[in-house]
Amino acid sequence: MRQLNRLNQFQRLWQPSSGAPQQTTITELAARCFCSERHVRTLLRQASEAGWLRWRAQAGRGRRGTLTFLVDPEQLRNTMMEQALESGQQQSALALAQLAPVALRALLQPILGGRWQNNTATLRIPYYRPLEPLRPGFMPGRAEQHLSGQIFSGLTRFDSRADEPVGDLAHHWRIGDGGLRWHFYIRSTLRWHNGDPVHAAQLAERLEMLLALPPLRRLFASVRRIEATPGQGLTFILSRPDYWLAHRLASYCSRLAHPQQPETGTGPFRLQRFGPELIRLENHDRYHLGHPLIQAIEYWITPGLFGQDLGTSCRHPVQIAIGAPEELSSLQMVSRSISLGFCYLALRRSRRLSRAQAGRIINLIHRTPLLQNLPLDDDLIAPSRDLLPGWAIPLADDDPGVALPARLTLVYHLPVELHTMAERLRDLLAEQGCTLTVVFHNAKSWDDCPALADADLLMGDRLIGEAPEYVLEQWLRCDPLWPRVLGRVGYTRLGETLDAVQAKEDADVRHAALREVFHRLMADGTLTPLFNYQYKISAPPGVNGIALNALGWFDFTRAWLPAAGGE
Repeated sequence: MRQLNRLNQFQRLWQPSSGAPQQTTITELAARCFCSERHVRTLLRQASEAGWLRWRAQAGRGRRGTLTFLVDPEQLRNTMMEQALESGQQQSALALAQLAPVALRALLQPILGGRWQNNTATLRIPYYRPLEPLRPGFMPGRAEQHLSGQIFSGLTRFDSRADEPVGDLAHHWRIGDGGLRWHFYIRSTLRWHNGDPVHAAQLAERLEMLLALPPLRRLFASVRRIEATPGQGLTFILSRPDYWLAHRLASYCSRLAHPQQPETGTGPFRLQRFGPELIRLENHDRYHLGHPLIQAIEYWITPGLFGQDLGTSCRHPVQIAIGAPEELSSLQMVSRSISLGFCYLALRRSRRLSRAQAGRIINLIHRTPLLQNLPLDDDLIAPSRDLLPGWAIPLADDDPGVALPARLTLVYHLPVELHTMAERLRDLLAEQGCTLTVVFHNAKSWDDCPALADADLLMGDRLIGEAPEYVLEQWLRCDPLWPRVLGRVGYTRLGETLDAVQAKEDADVRHAALREVFHRLMADGTLTPLFNYQYKISAPPGVNGIALNALGWFDFTRAWLPAAGGE
């Protein structure tokens, strides 16, 4: 990078005297800068014209001239980075910042949040961790799930204003043959982010690629084949009715990338850059639904850059602040809600843990102040006795005469609040004469967790986006937790029950049947919710259109900034 090279050369000139005037020769300066004498004269001339230094040569070969510095390298670096950011050259700013993260912090602070730059409305979100690649299928992170929905589209989509999925790439669909044939009518004006038209055959090819993934094969177990039909149509032929199919196709795991270009989608924003320090989205001017009101979204990945208290985009991952750290106290709370997603405890009954003992543990959790007294930040969690609103835990009467096993093993994964929960549960069970061995699986899901095989108790986090009943059905069908908790016979029986539930055409009847499945899991001590999160988003004045969605993020297409210089 040219600017970085110029800065490096300036630093080489500066270092011997730390900025004090120098008596030196062209030959010495050329050796210091590892270049020819001719090139160093060019460097001195350019730096002088830029106002960085003053060079006064003395007549005669070998005579010493005077080199006077007018700026220091830190000032110069700051100026270069600010110019790069103002002109939208994010990569140049990052390259310069590798030399001085502190300088990057100083420069980022005034431009985080919303700003017009080069007549482009840009929203910059500092984020506390690198994002995982947007791979096909299931992803555990809320931020990755949300980002996928801004870049890729599905055949259908969830809409907060509708109870059931609505059209996306497909403008509508029809169901025939008693639920065994679903025909989707694809929009004729669709464009990929690269400008090419979208063909139904491409969507069919990408869907077949998705269905080759084992977790999605389980999710779409009822799909026998997919056919691209004349007139931009896609037909799904099923082996048994599945009235969750439109929901499955609206889920983030089913959004469709170009079959040969996995980063190219059809969503409202195209991916311009995806790196460990910076992610940049730019709006898709051929988007088929409501056009975004903002031109660019940037995630600035700044772990530890603003200190260890996550005082940047996240005081906590569920509480997002769009703005600079020193502005946190003055940011406006624009949206808040209690998450439908929850942290949970699952109990595997075996010769070590009976149903009565599992019920005793659940009562110890929910009939004592354990959840209310967790030493966590105020206003972060909300203890829950409902799996979903209205799906209450069927707590049995407590029987203190039930003795707990002498030893049990708890395995848990992220989020970090479960560290505290595990410690408090270990102390609580120790008071009952039970030694709890605690094992942490450092991940956001149960994938590739060898400790599952020995676990009696399991704690994790279940994200819930739109269509919560469907998300819970997907959880039971696809999460590797359930075969371990229920055993082979129990999991087979669960699958048969879910197949019967999905065959119910009426949504209310289907939801009621699924609720009964979870009621049984809670009643027999297999599952209990622990707490929900309190989602929050704060933003500086001038950033508009921000409202929390079901994942605790906000729809980027609805955010907007007043025109530059306007009110």
